[in-house]
Amino acid sequence: MFRTKSAVLGQPYYANYWLSRVLSGTSFQMLAVAIGWQMYELTGDAYSLGLVGLAQFLPMVLLTFVVGHVADRFDRRLIVAWCQTSESVVAALLLVGSMEGWLGRGEILAAAALLGAFRAFEGPASSALLPQLVPKNVLQQAVSWSTSAGQTAQIIGPALGGLLITAGANYVYAASAVALLAGGLLTFVIRVTQSRQKVGPATLRSVFDGLIFIFRKPVILGTISLDLFAVLLGGATALLPIFAQDILRTGAWGLGLMRTAPAVGALLMSFVIGYYPLRRAVGPILFAALAVFGLSTMLFAVSKSLLLSVVALLLIGASDVVSVVIRSSLVQLQTPDEMRGRVNAVNSLFIGTSNQLGEFESGTLAGLLGTVPAAFIGGLGTLAVAGLWMVLFPSLRRLRSLSEQ
Repeated sequence: MFRTKSAVLGQPYYANYWLSRVLSGTSFQMLAVAIGWQMYELTGDAYSLGLVGLAQFLPMVLLTFVVGHVADRFDRRLIVAWCQTSESVVAALLLVGSMEGWLGRGEILAAAALLGAFRAFEGPASSALLPQLVPKNVLQQAVSWSTSAGQTAQIIGPALGGLLITAGANYVYAASAVALLAGGLLTFVIRVTQSRQKVGPATLRSVFDGLIFIFRKPVILGTISLDLFAVLLGGATALLPIFAQDILRTGAWGLGLMRTAPAVGALLMSFVIGYYPLRRAVGPILFAALAVFGLSTMLFAVSKSLLLSVVALLLIGASDVVSVVIRSSLVQLQTPDEMRGRVNAVNSLFIGTSNQLGEFESGTLAGLLGTVPAAFIGGLGTLAVAGLWMVLFPSLRRLRSLSEQ
């Protein structure tokens, strides 16, 4: 068990990569808290809050094929480092604007769009960089520890942002600027030990080669599309404020507890997989995890107890991270290095789209049918998708190991 941990964390510069991801993810979560808070303070308009999310989401959609191609043609380490440094500059500009009093609605939206654009470049480059830092035989564990970095950021970021915002948005902007700059420096000093294959000249076809590759590989197509539709239908966490206020009647403290529970479950499970990697029956485990995700969502929907709801949310987070580690590892191991940037860019788009549209789907369905039926149907939908994908992608269902073609 401990040999597995040391095999990953003992790799040269992997600690830099992991800590950089924690700092970057935590800073982004903190900035989201401060930007939303300050936007509402300035405008008092919920519509403006929606525009902030849209400003961050659109660059990811518009730049998908560009960022993947960039990640495959240039030094991924430098791309990630420069993106984190640029995000630090944006945070510093928000700090100056807030202190000097010229930060308004337009400036905040512009900053949100810039952050979204830099994150769009950073994500695929960072994911594609990981296999260059570790041997293939420990890549699954590396993905698991990397996932734990993301979950750690999701737990620490909102909490730290909420704590600092009580003293003022300036403190959040300052802390984020420093953390992002530190993350950029940690990434910059990384030296890649594994060589990359050369990429051919840039053409219109080469830009879309990632999408073509995905559609020609049933295992990867099934993996990425499964994430899109399963998460799209199982987005009950978007309804947590309604459950906290109207159903469980716990108030703000209960909402905070429930918001934290999925990330805690995911973090704990990512540590478990880091110590005990999945080596056999990967396909059945993937679909079993989705079944637990769907059933836990249905349990959460009908729960009338805060304790039971928190347990259900812990299971949702834990089962989700099992499928995330399997899906991410499959994409990394079954994609040639010269294609990883483009394939990861498409994967990032699918993940981002499923999260955003999943919240929209849950909210719309709750408005039409009610909160409890909407959440229950979402869990049922995840089970249906898992069953359908077992039929449509038998090679994924029968997959025994992550490296199996």
